[in-house]
Amino acid sequence: MLVRALVHARWQETATLRRFIQHPGCKRDLSSGSDGTAEKKPSAKATADELTVLPFLQRPLGVKERPLPVLKTWADTREELMNQETRLAQREHLVKEATKGYFTDLNATRRHGGKTWIAPNVMIREDKAFYFPNIVGSSLDTKSKKHTASMCEGRISVISMLSSQDIHVNGFTTPTNERYLSNPMYQYVQINLQENLLKSFLVSLFLSSIAKSVPQELHSTYLVSSQNMEFVREHLGMVNKHIGYVYLVDDNLKVRWAGCADAKVEETNALEQCTGVLLSRLEKKRSAKAPR
Repeated sequence: MLVRALVHARWQETATLRRFIQHPGCKRDLSSGSDGTAEKKPSAKATADELTVLPFLQRPLGVKERPLPVLKTWADTREELMNQETRLAQREHLVKEATKGYFTDLNATRRHGGKTWIAPNVMIREDKAFYFPNIVGSSLDTKSKKHTASMCEGRISVISMLSSQDIHVNGFTTPTNERYLSNPMYQYVQINLQENLLKSFLVSLFLSSIAKSVPQELHSTYLVSSQNMEFVREHLGMVNKHIGYVYLVDDNLKVRWAGCADAKVEETNALEQCTGVLLSRLEKKRSAKAPR
């Protein structure tokens, strides 16, 4: 009896499916190719993702308070916890992160390589720009702790945030470095950021191999950091942990330009031109202050 019931249910399912397929209003997802094989039509979602035009960066990136080259003390942390506005902002951020899936960032790399905005062709105005936060890390040359707030003050800096690979950032920075790396007012800072404790430990074990892959002249400005960036990621536009980010920081520690993921030709040219403009302005500023 059980076998007969199963056979009858299977027959009804097949009959229902046949009637649905033969219905005039039904559109099939499979069409027969010239060689008799079935070809799958592209989904509407995939087509929409391919046709989506990425917007330009819509807001200044960075933090509002000028960073200091010091580590936070318990008193500073306690003051933040007592600040109602800070607590609400952190709570809102944590709620937003909690609603994200585990593979959200990884799945986002399938669309435009994880790119969510296009770098601007011009710099952010100085009066509208925000500050690049202080990040602490160990340099490749001396293994000593360094602060970006003290490294970048008074110089024009291109800062690359590396998660695991430098493929993304190289597309942005190579022409700029080739042109300006010999300029004493310019520096290229690379930050190998590993917030995960296990990954940070593994990176520390392979520092010698990392040092071999980085040119000797860049060892002093290559930092390995495990600093928690949870509450400043959104401010820096670092919404995806699997791609690289590049920031142009002026001598006053303000973010004047930024790029993410794979560089477009116009973005690479924009970084080179904007860096040249800032270097020219800094040179004029120093010349005006120099004693005569």
